[in-house]
Amino acid sequence: MFNYYRKELDWGGRKLVLETGKVARQADGAVMVSYGDTIVLCTAVGMRTPKPGQDFFPLTVNYQEKAFAAGKIPGGFFKREGRPSEMETLKSRLIDRPIRPLFPEGFKNEVQVIATVLSHDLENDPDIVAMVGCSAALTLSGIPFFGPVGAARVGYVDGQYVLNPTADQMKKTTLELVVAGTTEGVLMVESEADELTEETMLGAVTFGHAAFQPVIQAIIELAEVAAKEPWPLPEESEEQKTLRARVDSLARAGLADAYREPQKQVRHEKIDAVRKAAAEALAAEGLDVEKAKGLFKDLEADIVRNAILDTGLRIDGRDTKTVRPIVAEVGVLPRAHGSALFTRGETQAFVVATLGTAQDEQVIDALEGEYREHFMLHYNFPPYSVGETGRLGSPGRREIGHGKLAWRAVHPLLPEKEKFPYTLRVVSEITESNGSSSMATVCGTSLALMDAGVPLKSPVAGIAMGLIKEDRGYAVLTDILGDEDHLGDMDFKVAGTERGVTSLQMDIKITSITPEIMQVALGQARDGRLHILGEMAKALTGARTDVAATAPRITVINIPKEKIRDVIGTGGKVIREIVEQTGAKIDIEDDGTIKIAATDMTKTQAAIDWIRGIVAEPEIGVIYTGKVVKTAEFGAFVNFLGSRDGLVHISELAQGRVAKTSDVVNVGDSVKVKVLGFDDRGKVKLSMRVVDQATGEDISEKVGPKGGRNERGGRGGQGPDGEATNGSSDAAAE
Repeated sequence: MFNYYRKELDWGGRKLVLETGKVARQADGAVMVSYGDTIVLCTAVGMRTPKPGQDFFPLTVNYQEKAFAAGKIPGGFFKREGRPSEMETLKSRLIDRPIRPLFPEGFKNEVQVIATVLSHDLENDPDIVAMVGCSAALTLSGIPFFGPVGAARVGYVDGQYVLNPTADQMKKTTLELVVAGTTEGVLMVESEADELTEETMLGAVTFGHAAFQPVIQAIIELAEVAAKEPWPLPEESEEQKTLRARVDSLARAGLADAYREPQKQVRHEKIDAVRKAAAEALAAEGLDVEKAKGLFKDLEADIVRNAILDTGLRIDGRDTKTVRPIVAEVGVLPRAHGSALFTRGETQAFVVATLGTAQDEQVIDALEGEYREHFMLHYNFPPYSVGETGRLGSPGRREIGHGKLAWRAVHPLLPEKEKFPYTLRVVSEITESNGSSSMATVCGTSLALMDAGVPLKSPVAGIAMGLIKEDRGYAVLTDILGDEDHLGDMDFKVAGTERGVTSLQMDIKITSITPEIMQVALGQARDGRLHILGEMAKALTGARTDVAATAPRITVINIPKEKIRDVIGTGGKVIREIVEQTGAKIDIEDDGTIKIAATDMTKTQAAIDWIRGIVAEPEIGVIYTGKVVKTAEFGAFVNFLGSRDGLVHISELAQGRVAKTSDVVNVGDSVKVKVLGFDDRGKVKLSMRVVDQATGEDISEKVGPKGGRNERGGRGGQGPDGEATNGSSDAAAE
């Protein structure tokens, strides 16, 4: 019934298994991949014919995690998986980026790749398994694909590279790098690092590339027995060749002139005018204008790329290593906790930092379990930033991906949460864009956080590198423009400090690049990064010494763990009362750490005093201010230390004999009491008699020993049980 095939290999100390022919047999390609007990089903399906008039390649990659994979039921009201989480979106992009360049030029058929996580052992991350599985599914499908692709995660522990580190090893690593590529070279890199050198980063890439070669070989061997018949490769027809030649003759001169215009808006107006005139000429000649759309882009790429290789000068007149002019400003919004406006050429990021408390942390429900994130970075790319109109909605894959890239760049430099217990949210609004708005976000985030008083370990900056590679040579471009990104062969983003790299992301649009090119790009990126850091330092060289006046001030105190229940109270009654009465925000942790936040320090101090009063133990001989909460025939109960009550016996209410408790105090009265001691049940014995109620002074020496003449002429006293005696024995003795 099944044409079942299996390939197994030992990889990184664990067993990697690829299976096909048993599950999802109606897909063009389907592979079940397991690594440890993590299992991912990967499928690939392609349409046999392209949509008429379509001039782009419609590839869709979807990575989805099923809650049952970790033995969980989805949280929330709807108990089923819904829209993709941020993590699923990021991993979909991670799979998409290395496979997209390997489809043949001219292939416009719709292709959909789906990776479904069926089992997660909480040790081996499903993303690498999914990347391997999707590569294998495409290789087996018959769809034109110049793969297979391999992928690996690389850690760096105690000065040694680690292949596919486990969850425990990831806690110790100073590097998390994902690399993907073919046998020839690297196609994609994504990483976060703890200020590592360029040499260490390049070493990690080459280590990962070598490590996944056995996986590529295993996919090839599986394909030799299980692959479907390959689809025919798209070929350019004679009609298309004729059309290409005609587009060249009509538009080359005009486009070459347009690309000598350094200003983006004017340049695009000239390009649009050339295209429009050429399209009208083609229509007049009876040629298919729709089929010519993609040919204009090919011609533009040829013009721009060869001009750079021939002259060493770029669209805006710069050489290959110069960074565009930079203006960095901070404190641009009066009420924000921290703000920055970072402008580099025609790219601009308006970045705002907000400080919050632990109550503002983002709760994330992942397969690995629920956890909290105290640093959030949200990137927005409104259409006006490129002079266009468009629909505003929820963030797309691009916004999520660019925001995460900037997050990785800044994250290693944040202070430890214990030392700076704030929740941090950064929002980057891209107000202009012409190349590398994500790296402008990194620079703006660094400035905004420092403006907010966040003590970053070092300022961080980012820069995007490009590549033009032809048979006759190559050129690495520093600080690429948007057009150079679209028409070039590489988008290589590097972020870091003066000491080293904190994040590296590389996407290649050709089949691969060599380590030599990567080394040149990393060197130029370092020079560019240091230049940008120098420009940023003109605005701010380090974090401000204090947080903004509008930001909450967090004070941390510690109480004994056994006292947490007293501070919270039954059903949270006590803590709610403290928050409502003082206006402070209060977070209590299981170890007794309490964080109190308020913009007004008087509110913070009021909350601290209240909590200290609850957890403090009464000391004999110390005078406290309290409130009468109950009266009885034998005395008054006074709440004097948080929730602590004590008894003022009727004989200790005042000097002289007291007939009724209510003659001296009533419920709600504020009184000053001295702790006399504790009875055999631990109850506190208090006295008002020995305290001056006006000044709070201890007057026990002035009033002498307890007692005063009662109506019968004897001295009142107190028996061992705390009840009053009538003094008859004293009278008899006299």
